[in-house]
Amino acid sequence: MATVKQANPRILTINGGSSSIKMALFEAGDSLRRTLEGGIERIGQPEAKFVAKGSNQADNFTRSVTAANHSEAVGILMDWIEERFRRGELTAVGHRVVHGGPKYSEPQRITTEMVEELHQLQPFDPDHLPEEILLTEAFHHRFPDLVQVACFDTAFHHELPRVAQLLPIPRVYEAKGVRRYGFHGLSYAYLVEELSRLAGPQAARGRLILAHLGNGASLAAVYEGKSVDTSMGLTPTGGVPMSTRSGDLDPGLVWYLARTEKITAKKFNEMVNFQSGLLGVSETSSDMRDLLDRETRDVRAAEAVAVFCYQVKKWIGAFAAALSGLDTLVFAGGIGENSPKVRARICDGLGFLGIELDEKRNASNEGLISTVASRVPVRVMHTDEEWMIAKMVCGVLGLGAPKESSSMKTR
Repeated sequence: MATVKQANPRILTINGGSSSIKMALFEAGDSLRRTLEGGIERIGQPEAKFVAKGSNQADNFTRSVTAANHSEAVGILMDWIEERFRRGELTAVGHRVVHGGPKYSEPQRITTEMVEELHQLQPFDPDHLPEEILLTEAFHHRFPDLVQVACFDTAFHHELPRVAQLLPIPRVYEAKGVRRYGFHGLSYAYLVEELSRLAGPQAARGRLILAHLGNGASLAAVYEGKSVDTSMGLTPTGGVPMSTRSGDLDPGLVWYLARTEKITAKKFNEMVNFQSGLLGVSETSSDMRDLLDRETRDVRAAEAVAVFCYQVKKWIGAFAAALSGLDTLVFAGGIGENSPKVRARICDGLGFLGIELDEKRNASNEGLISTVASRVPVRVMHTDEEWMIAKMVCGVLGLGAPKESSSMKTR
């Protein structure tokens, strides 16, 4: 391969999930310009696809691929990267790493020592970390000279107040790293920054409740730009009900099911992560859109939606108490951005907090959906974890902080 000299640094972001690998390409300068995005979807299913959309015609495609597992999917992605980019054309690759454990609180270059430590952290998140480690090792094997940067989803919550961090179990486990960590940190970091751009720095420093509601869902209480509390805990399973995750449960359920159903720890983990939440209650679908479509004729679908909205509302009330008030409420994520019905049901009855939705604005998915008279602005914002990863990589490489980006999607 020929080595090319870059006019602008190019940063590839990688976001490995349980059934997908998402990617985006950014050119870094005064701003971060997204030039390509896509990834491999439905890993482990017969209809797996490799999808890309970019500024070049060759980067626009949808291909059926055979990806029975993450190893095969990673191989397909690596082959495409070798074909698509000449040596030296990529400056760095930034990885979303879900769990940083007690040590990692800021983005940093991936080293052999870090990978070894991430292997040790796998018990904290066995559903994400193995695939993310696999991706870093694959890049090192294929592109040994390419700088890799880890951006940790737990980092935003790393300095949680002790009262929000401690678990009420014997302290011996705290020494082993067992504590509340919180997740969706890249999303929350982006939302705080974007709120500052849209509403001003003073608004972003106020008492915020950020609701990242998607397949994975969590809320964060934020003050002065820092996390005060968050709904997820040691793992991404805790908090509000999600598409297939249970959210918080009575811990006595583990012993009850072990005695009555002979359920093992492994089976319990599978149940609360892949068979619960919207899917478990409805028994038909993990997709909020499907459930809203059939709620009038299927009581199980209606109850799944009701449980989700009720639990999110409870967390908003709890976090308003933790913050001693509320200045701004933000909805983000696939459900938060695109479901007016869910937003309306969550906010119904929260007038005592100063929340009043404008029906027309909410129905139109506008950026500001509260009434003029509402004491608390309620916003709908598109979150962009990939942009935040690219920005963090720029910081690690000393490329400076981009002021704004044409790729930032605003309403």
